[in-house]
Amino acid sequence: MKFHEMEIKQVEKALETDFSSGLTQEEVEKRIKQYGLNELEEGEKQSALLLFFSQFKDFMVLVLLAATLISGLLGEYIDAIAIIAIVIINGFLGFFQEHRAEKSLQALKELSAPQVTVLREGQWMKIPSKEIVLGDILKFASGDRIGADVRIIESKSLEIEESALTGESVPVAKHTDRLTIPNPGIGDMENTAFMGTMVTRGSGVGIVIATGMKTAMGQIAGLLQSAQSQETPLQRRLEQLGKILITVALLLTVLVVVVGVLNGHDIYTMFLAGVSLAVAAIPEGLPAIVTVALSLGVQKMIKQNAIVRKLPAVETLGCASVICSDKTGTMTQNKMTVTHLWSGGQTWTVDGVGYEPRGDFYRNNQKVQLSDEKALQQMLIFGMLCNHSELKRKDDEYFLDGDPTEGALLVSAMKAGFHRPKLLEDFTILNEFPFDSARKMMSMHVKDKHGRHFIVTKGAPDVILGLSESILWDGQTRLLNMETKTKVQNAIDHLASQALRTIAIAYKPISANTIILSEKEAESKLTFIGIQGMIDPPRPEVQDAVRECKEAGIKTVMITGDHVITAKAIAAQLGILSKNSKVLDGKTLSQMTVKDLEEVVEDVSVFARVSPEHKLKIVKALQNKGHIVAMTGDGVNDAPAIKAADIGVAMGITGTDVAKEASSLVLLDDNFATIKAAIKEGRNIYENIRKFVRYLLASNVGEILVMLFAMILSLPLPLVPIQILWVNLVTDGLPAMALGLDRPEENVMKRGPRSPNEGVFSRGLGWKVISRGFLIGLVTLLAFMHIYHNDPSQLQYAQTVAFATLVMAQLIHVFDCRSEKSVLSRNPFGNQYLVWAVISSLLMVLVVIYYPPLQPIFHTLPIAAKDWLLIIGLSSIPTFLLAGSFLLRKTK
Repeated sequence: MKFHEMEIKQVEKALETDFSSGLTQEEVEKRIKQYGLNELEEGEKQSALLLFFSQFKDFMVLVLLAATLISGLLGEYIDAIAIIAIVIINGFLGFFQEHRAEKSLQALKELSAPQVTVLREGQWMKIPSKEIVLGDILKFASGDRIGADVRIIESKSLEIEESALTGESVPVAKHTDRLTIPNPGIGDMENTAFMGTMVTRGSGVGIVIATGMKTAMGQIAGLLQSAQSQETPLQRRLEQLGKILITVALLLTVLVVVVGVLNGHDIYTMFLAGVSLAVAAIPEGLPAIVTVALSLGVQKMIKQNAIVRKLPAVETLGCASVICSDKTGTMTQNKMTVTHLWSGGQTWTVDGVGYEPRGDFYRNNQKVQLSDEKALQQMLIFGMLCNHSELKRKDDEYFLDGDPTEGALLVSAMKAGFHRPKLLEDFTILNEFPFDSARKMMSMHVKDKHGRHFIVTKGAPDVILGLSESILWDGQTRLLNMETKTKVQNAIDHLASQALRTIAIAYKPISANTIILSEKEAESKLTFIGIQGMIDPPRPEVQDAVRECKEAGIKTVMITGDHVITAKAIAAQLGILSKNSKVLDGKTLSQMTVKDLEEVVEDVSVFARVSPEHKLKIVKALQNKGHIVAMTGDGVNDAPAIKAADIGVAMGITGTDVAKEASSLVLLDDNFATIKAAIKEGRNIYENIRKFVRYLLASNVGEILVMLFAMILSLPLPLVPIQILWVNLVTDGLPAMALGLDRPEENVMKRGPRSPNEGVFSRGLGWKVISRGFLIGLVTLLAFMHIYHNDPSQLQYAQTVAFATLVMAQLIHVFDCRSEKSVLSRNPFGNQYLVWAVISSLLMVLVVIYYPPLQPIFHTLPIAAKDWLLIIGLSSIPTFLLAGSFLLRKTK
């Protein structure tokens, strides 16, 4: 039998403790040795040094290191130093990102209560929470954080806010009775308090039933340790690209050496030629440019209210196919709001959301004059009187100090023009019977300015209905017969079916001389006034965001700890729940394996009453079906699934530290709509990465073919290695980065997410790279051959012309890379960053060619004006020849 199923005396016996005196110090020390301290364990931590060196295992980094070795072999030490600098910068960037990401468990530890009140050897004392042991008796009151999992043995109006574990903001009323429901979730365990949760009302005493990693919080910590971070699609593609480039470089080196030796050249000369070709095959600046492009994307994201904690997440979000979103605070406002009121057979609605006390009342869709609605006024006044919440304002923002349910009643009355301080001038509170989870109500004894005395009661409608003998109907008090009771019960059921949390208001006139000593006396023979129905309303902008995600081929799934009815109602309002969608609850989910869930997971739009283990199971099932999963959330309960998802999204305002540290992306405004903006940015960044990969690789293919064709034709090398490195690292770098800042094309959110298995060269990119690269190589070789054949003694001049032609062909080609179609399909000056980058690169090449101190280093000579006509003419061919063919196809 589990502790929540036991009677209190059974718990005391099972844990070998004494409720009257607590444990002895000797027994405490014995149990600490047996069970350990009440702390959350941390997984094996990688040292900072190992974490730093692990950054150099990436394949593209190995490519750079290979380029460094090559440069060293060629005696180009300046280039070797430059490449090493790029490698180290990349390493530090990755190190700092990962170092922060692994703080999740530390944040979990900080959520534990630092001090608790415990009964030891008959004395109440304060101790650090880590010294709590199994069987300790803890005392807690409003404002305290629970230090361990406890079975409640005393409860006085005790309410505990468990959103860190369940995700639900409404405090849970706690009692001492044993539970009879089978396999209750955390949200249903009303006789248990959990480590890390907060007491919002009342006080209680409990016996510790779990400490450290055995607590609900500890089990989440264990999940967080075991949850594996996913390698992003971008990382996989760059690794794939790195392998291709390494293979190409090695094959080319071998090919050149073999061809050269067969043609009679010595091995050493051919080895250097092969190494030059290998240098041409490797785009040394690619990893640095990818990092810079992602960093620039991060800056854009901040303007969109999203902070990226892990650089590859920028791109990954762009290919998300499913967003698993927590409901409370993410899709809803986390502000209980009264929307419907019922009294005497009449139903009113009230508009306005959140805590702003502005709104109008309607009946049958017609705005009402409150002065004509006496029953409504009385219900609102008594709901405000029987209340402890306070609405405060700071910087034009309203916020609540108190219980969310009471806050909703307070705001509904304020919308009608009532204010509690003013009411307290007309009513005096003489006595109070606080809320108790067993009674499910609270009452106040009040006196009005005319000296009349009343009992005012609010609480669970079914309970108050059972204690009422009359009802306010058509402005008169009537006896409550079975027919009227049925009408009231139908109204309660109708409001509940709309996912509204219902609170009933009742009163009882009493004589001034009546002395009421107990709740039972106060809360009997009541007059039922009516019901207020409230809900945590959806954020108004979320519906549009969900719709736009659907248009982009992204499914939104709601995952919540709330009840099925509430979850379905909110999901339907937001457009998440369609006719064919399924709803799955936690009990059903518990009985399913991940394999079972895979069979139905793509048809499910709402998961209700779920636990942290369920969230992980959902994420895994979706991933196993080939989806790229984004998981959003704010509570501790979300952290393991956030970390296991392809991209974890945490809420910045309401999110716990644990959720933030486990995430890849933090939303500053806690707004689901911000995710949509981030997805758009992520998609654009990936497209921009494709653009500069296309640009860089086409340039490198051109360099390879120039060198290869020259060797096959037994020509001297048209380019020297330092010129190739200059092009790869410097001349190509700025335009490639500028491509990373290109604006999104119009249809970026109108097409479905790309497949996670999509290769680097998909959608015709491979053909574009080869065809453009072939033409760039061809025109460069033609320029070299034209100058060299006219005067073979001017080899260095011919190499300079070839160098200039290569650079110019690439700088013109970069404008073609802005579009999947043609250079003519987008305004070439639409990206101002690119225009200035091309001008800068051109100036740098001119400096290398015409500045005398640099000429010996780069093996260049000044180019005559007439030869620039040849260079510009030839370098325009690769881009405009293919643009012309595009126009011809379009015309046909």
